[in-house]
Amino acid sequence: MTHRIALIGAGVMGNAIGNRFLETGQQLVVFDIDPEKVAALTDKGATSAPTAAGASHDCDAVILSLNAAAICERAVFGDAGVAAGAAPGTVIIDMSSIAPDATAALSALANDAGLHWVDSPLSGGAPKAKTGELTLMLGGDEEPVARARAVLSHIATNITHMGASGAGQTTKLINQVLCALGFAAIAEATKLAEDAGIDPVNIPKALAGGRADSALLQEYMPRFAARDYRPTGRIDNMVKDLSGALDLANAQGTTAPLTALVAEMHKHMVVAGYADQDQATLMEYYRGFPRDGVS
Repeated sequence: MTHRIALIGAGVMGNAIGNRFLETGQQLVVFDIDPEKVAALTDKGATSAPTAAGASHDCDAVILSLNAAAICERAVFGDAGVAAGAAPGTVIIDMSSIAPDATAALSALANDAGLHWVDSPLSGGAPKAKTGELTLMLGGDEEPVARARAVLSHIATNITHMGASGAGQTTKLINQVLCALGFAAIAEATKLAEDAGIDPVNIPKALAGGRADSALLQEYMPRFAARDYRPTGRIDNMVKDLSGALDLANAQGTTAPLTALVAEMHKHMVVAGYADQDQATLMEYYRGFPRDGVS
């Protein structure tokens, strides 16, 4: 089935999501405040809109791919926002990573406006979006979640309804804890291998199928070893997510010493000038932040 989809936000993730929709024959209308990001998708067949309201008119679903709850709120409920253009009953699918309590508040605002809000944070990053193999964790009511699932099936192979509004975002925070700790462990192991005279490129193959094996190991140890810093996910976004995870842990009375440590490592990366760099630049933490920067 072909869907008409509004995409609000065309950054690294939005671009990958948008390209996948276009490749699967969906009708895509895109809005972003950066004309160059819009052009990257219109060159592939998307239609541009001058406002989020214009993009949302007569669409089956509106997808948000943005960086913060405040930006999501402005994009939907601000001047010329989604709520001004979307028909009553439209499903807004928020693929941003924001706090669960902020999601609940936005969902309530959407309900008041006659719209449905489904939180759908993702795992897999831009590489999996491009191949339609994202993992998605959804929060919201059953009926809009079912409609969201039909749209999201074009870009994801693993879609799980986790519960009420905000449950998807809570699951994403747990995902980020696992990923961040994994990134740090793999970067540390890569540096140890190098210092001990072992080529880390050979380690994923050597450990394949063993207890230490993982998708992160297979993807990221070769990237760490090669200093491959192509953009897939930003350091400052991980700081935001880990801060959210620590807020959640504090609210629940959960002890999270490892999360706190890795969050501080990522904050150090931001202070050292790597905020907008890829997650793989965590390797620079173990190199002592060379004076010549990322190399």
